[in-house]
Amino acid sequence: MSSSVTPGAEANTRRTLTDRQAETLARLVAASADELRAHSWSGLTVRNVARRAGVAPATAYTYFASREHLVTEVYRRRVFALGDPAVDTSLPPAQRVTEVLRPLSLLVADEPQLAAAVTVAMLSDDAEVAALRDEIGMRTAQLIRAAVGNDASPSQLLTLDAAFSGLLLTAGMGHLDYAELPERTAEVAAVVFGDTNDREDSR
Repeated sequence: MSSSVTPGAEANTRRTLTDRQAETLARLVAASADELRAHSWSGLTVRNVARRAGVAPATAYTYFASREHLVTEVYRRRVFALGDPAVDTSLPPAQRVTEVLRPLSLLVADEPQLAAAVTVAMLSDDAEVAALRDEIGMRTAQLIRAAVGNDASPSQLLTLDAAFSGLLLTAGMGHLDYAELPERTAEVAAVVFGDTNDREDSR
């Protein structure tokens, strides 16, 4: 038996876009990842991304107020592009959470420059970043709720959400390998649902 998660409608950065504007925005987003691979966060500017995308800098700034805004939008799009995972309700809730969050855990595992940039960018107090950060957070919470269904209390949901956010931040700061995140998530979920003994016995 399985259920599915319906992602929220993908919001644009500032306004309703024409097809041409949406294409320009997509080019900027794609170019930003290339710029990060070439120059890392320290060398990233909206102007350089615009040049790589073939867009006038003034035009780029109508979409993105800062490089933090740009990088957060790159990450937000990737989060929503993961799509709608199936939830196997025959599994224990801790395992369901781990499996549903696995793709998000590994989203930037193979792109260290982007991972480092996302960590810095999403901590910005920029209003545009805050709005995107809220969307990402709501999506993560939605995935967790869908994974556990009625098998978790509000406090358990909050704990899982906070713990997973902390794991992502720890990995982004370089203190944990992204490849380890699914295992660490499983450990947290086991504690939250009180099945640590079963987990230890399975090792």
